[in-house]
Amino acid sequence: MSRRAEEIRGNVIAVALLLTGGIVMVAPFIWMVSTSLKLPADQYSRSLIPPIFTFANYRDIWTIMPFHIMLWNSFKIAMIATFGQLLTCSMGAFIFAVTRFRGRDALFFLLLITLMVPQQITTIPQFILFKWLGLYGTQVPMYLPSFLGGAFGTFLLRQYFKTIPIELAEAARIDGASLLTIYWRIYLPLAKPALAAFAIFAFMFSWNDLFTALIYLPSDMQTTTLPVGLALMQQQYAGKWTLMMAAVLISVAPIIIAFLIAQKHFIEGISMSGFK
Repeated sequence: MSRRAEEIRGNVIAVALLLTGGIVMVAPFIWMVSTSLKLPADQYSRSLIPPIFTFANYRDIWTIMPFHIMLWNSFKIAMIATFGQLLTCSMGAFIFAVTRFRGRDALFFLLLITLMVPQQITTIPQFILFKWLGLYGTQVPMYLPSFLGGAFGTFLLRQYFKTIPIELAEAARIDGASLLTIYWRIYLPLAKPALAAFAIFAFMFSWNDLFTALIYLPSDMQTTTLPVGLALMQQQYAGKWTLMMAAVLISVAPIIIAFLIAQKHFIEGISMSGFK
């Protein structure tokens, strides 16, 4: 077999594997869309194409629960939390990537160790603190910790910042620019791909955060988030998969839209963040 034939055969196998993997990953989403468009009597049918198309499920979910309120609460909390993560993590990443001080590497190593600490371990101390501050039952505990930074975001953005030539910062320092000016006017504009990638991660984590919402906003339908509403709906309307799939599709739509908008920057940010 010639070398050219071997390359073609390898490409065909690779494409076939990727296509198979793509079908396996997309199949549940296709089933979800199909079920959301079926009548309740057809929800257990095996056909992906609904016998009768209907959008009544999307209309009904707005009447059985205040989904518009929970949707707005989730969006508001996710946006604030994403902003907090972008601000604090980019500041920490800039310091670890650009400045030099004694114990920098050791401190960064300790920060990375916190990635191995489960969220459940810090839940009780945080709950006691927010209870003491009188913030239990409010939305503040859902986004306030985001303004304290995070190990994952700091690591991701630091890796990208290290791909930016340090000579830019040194030249700016010679011209009299402060660290804040270098961070705001040089590094942030150049790090748009990494910031977009991390913004999607942060938004998705906050948007899907059921654990924290169940702790601080367990039952107030006017302040709670969409994941809590979906969990309550699953209990109250068990077996009504047409309604559930319509509600789930609405809940994942913002994340899909955000990814499609920032897809180019997301892929570039992920690829560039692993260079150094």
